[in-house]
Amino acid sequence: MGSRAAEPFSEIDRLRAQLLNNGEVLTDGRRVEEEISGEILTRIENIILGIVTSLSKDEAPVLALPNRSSWANVSFDSAIGLQMSSGSSVSTIRSDCPSSVTKFAQILKILSVIFRLVQSNSYATKRDIYYNNTQLFGSQTTVDSIVDDISCMLKVPRRSLHVFASSKGLIAGDLRYMEEDGTRIDCHSSSAAVAVSSNIGGIRNIVSSAKFVMIVEKDATFQRLLDDDFCTKLCPCIIITGKGVPDVNSRLMVRKLWDTLHIPIFALVDADPHGIEIMCIYKYGSVAMSFEARSLTVPSVMWLGLLPSDLQRLRVPEDALIPLTKRDESKLSSLLKRPYLTSQPDWQKEMELMQQTRVKAEIQSLAAMAPDFLTSIYLPNKLHYGGWV
Repeated sequence: MGSRAAEPFSEIDRLRAQLLNNGEVLTDGRRVEEEISGEILTRIENIILGIVTSLSKDEAPVLALPNRSSWANVSFDSAIGLQMSSGSSVSTIRSDCPSSVTKFAQILKILSVIFRLVQSNSYATKRDIYYNNTQLFGSQTTVDSIVDDISCMLKVPRRSLHVFASSKGLIAGDLRYMEEDGTRIDCHSSSAAVAVSSNIGGIRNIVSSAKFVMIVEKDATFQRLLDDDFCTKLCPCIIITGKGVPDVNSRLMVRKLWDTLHIPIFALVDADPHGIEIMCIYKYGSVAMSFEARSLTVPSVMWLGLLPSDLQRLRVPEDALIPLTKRDESKLSSLLKRPYLTSQPDWQKEMELMQQTRVKAEIQSLAAMAPDFLTSIYLPNKLHYGGWV
C-alpha cells in the first residue's frame, strides 16, 4: 500500500530534483535589519538636506522618483524576473509647480512618518498613514502608491520602511508557522483558510510536509478546493490565492515558501489572457514592483492549468467556452511580446493556440464535464502524470 501511495508523486519529486539541480533555489540575500534601518534614516536625512540646501539657495526643491510604469526601465533576467535597470528614467516632483506641489507635500509627510517609525522601531499600516491626514492624501490609493515610490527611491524593500499593508490573500493546507509576535498559525487546523500574514518577514519556524504549493487565481476555485478537502485527499500540499491580481503580501508568501521548503510551485489559473498575466506576476514580477524583484518573484513557478491545450484534449463542451474579446486579443498579443516569453516556448505554444482558437475558458468550465471533475479527475491526473508546462 505504501509504494502505491508514493507513486502518484514521482513526477512531482522528479520536478523538485530538477529544480534543485538547476540551481533554481534563490537566496533571499536579506541584510541585517539594523543595517538597513540605519541606511534608510541616512537616505531620508540626505533627501531633507537636499531640500534645505535648495531653499538656502533660493531655489525650488525638487524630488526625483524612478519611473515605475515604463517597460523601458526594466530588464529581464531569467533567474530573477523583471528588475528595474540601474539607469532608469526618473520623473521630477517640483515644489513650485501647481500640478505637483500636492504630491511633493504628500511625499514629505510620508517620509517624516517613515523616519519616525524606523527610528523608534515601531510599525504602522498604510491605512494608519492615510487616516493620519485624510485631507492631505485624499485617498488610500495615493498613500499606497507613494509608499511604493519611496521604497523605490530609497532602494529598500517596502517592509524595511516599517509600513505594512493589509493582506487580501488566503492560505490553507499542510503548513504551520509562528508570527513575529509569537502567535502560532496552523493552516490545516480548520476548514476555513487563514489570511496571509501582513508581516511575511516576521514569519519563522515554518513546518510542512507538503509535496507542492499551488497558487490558485480565484477565490471561488480556492474555496472549491477547500470544500472538497483537496489538501488532505490527494496528498499533503499548500494552496494559496491572492484573489485575482495578487497583493505584495501574497507574492512575498509564495516566495517565502519557496525559499524555505524548496518544493515545486504550480499555478492554477483561467485559460485566458488575464489568468496568464496573473501567473506571470507571481513568476516574473511586474513593472511597477520591479525594484523589489529579488524578494517577490519565483521563476520556478510551473503552469499546471487550465491550459488552452487541455480544452481540446478534454473536449470541454463548446457552450462552456467563451470567445476572446478584442481586449483579450490585445492583451494576448502584448503578453507574447514580453521579454520572458522567449525563455518559455511551451507557454508560447499554449498562448498561440489560444490565439488560433480564439476562445478562453474559466476553471469552472470543467464542471461541465462533471461537478467534481476539477478535484477528482483533472488535478490528480495532472499531478500524477506531470501535466504542467
